[in-house]
Amino acid sequence: MSSRILRYTVPLLAVALLSACGSQTTKPQSAGKPAPQHRVKKPVQPKLWKSSGPTSVMPDDVLIADSHNNRILLVNPQKKIIWQYPKPGQPSQLHDDDDVFFTPHFNQIITNQEGYNVVSIVNFKTRKVVWNYGHPGTPGNLPGYLNTPDDAFLYDTPHGQVVTTADIKNQRILFISRKTHAILKQYGQTGVYQVNPPNTYAAPNGDFPAPNGGMLVTQIGGNDAILLNRHNKVQWTVHFPSQFYYPSDANFTPDGNVIVAFYTDPGAVVEMSPKGQVLWEYNVQSGPGMLNHPSLAVMLKNGMVLLNDDYNDRVIVINPKTNKIVWQYGHTGVPGSAPGYLNIPDGLDILPPGVVPGKINPDKGHLWSYPGNGL
Repeated sequence: MSSRILRYTVPLLAVALLSACGSQTTKPQSAGKPAPQHRVKKPVQPKLWKSSGPTSVMPDDVLIADSHNNRILLVNPQKKIIWQYPKPGQPSQLHDDDDVFFTPHFNQIITNQEGYNVVSIVNFKTRKVVWNYGHPGTPGNLPGYLNTPDDAFLYDTPHGQVVTTADIKNQRILFISRKTHAILKQYGQTGVYQVNPPNTYAAPNGDFPAPNGGMLVTQIGGNDAILLNRHNKVQWTVHFPSQFYYPSDANFTPDGNVIVAFYTDPGAVVEMSPKGQVLWEYNVQSGPGMLNHPSLAVMLKNGMVLLNDDYNDRVIVINPKTNKIVWQYGHTGVPGSAPGYLNIPDGLDILPPGVVPGKINPDKGHLWSYPGNGL
């Protein structure tokens, strides 16, 4: 062994022996002193955009198609307008905006102007109309034309963005390339009113996204909702109760059931299982709870039902456990354009907590966010 090795080995051995025997220079630990506790941080809860926070009955901001005011409002649970198109005092390029839905990343809004025969996309940040399909005020069935479009949605696909819309009076559902305006495919036969899906449809007024790239089609003439897979194959059909008619915009609840409004006076809302069992019904025949031509009802994640009660000029939330209205924006039966008023609100969507509209957000959080939705 070299002298260099000895020089470093001896002190190390001495330290080891002192440690084993209990060195007098080592400070003893305080007896009975508890070990330090590490606080576990609570997860940060997402906040609503420009809102003071959700309420027990209204967990989201709500986007409203205020059709006869030709505007779009974003209202928080405290019933304050936090965004609108157009800005107050500015002219609107929309006419009879029937439905409004956020696009996949919440940076734009797509709206079908049903009585104007146009589908449009509005940039949320700039408040500019950046895309149109259809000839304003002129119905038709040739390429580039629509006739009473309903429920327009925008999809991100591997081949580019695709717009879908139920083209009611043309008896078809269209898939349109946003980039080229070309019709990529259609369901139904143009001008053929017949209940025979998937070949023909009878006044289809709903084409809501469904799991795995499917679509839930509502037929006015069939009083039903049909689930199609991504290849246009019928998976099942729900026939609505015969005491109701004119179903409007059937869509899925968080539990996978079907909820639908009936565009009548008095109006109604029904939730059904895919096997056709009635799970819940709202059918008030008189008084302040009576509906007047409701056109879209959706079930929120907290179990409350949000809907636009068109001809009552209000958007409301119903508690299905009590069948009571627990939240309302708008004055019942009183149209107007001042804050707190609506004029035939005909569509809605939600802005969930944690989403900043106008920015590129993850494609999730929509009421109809399902896996594999890219067509």
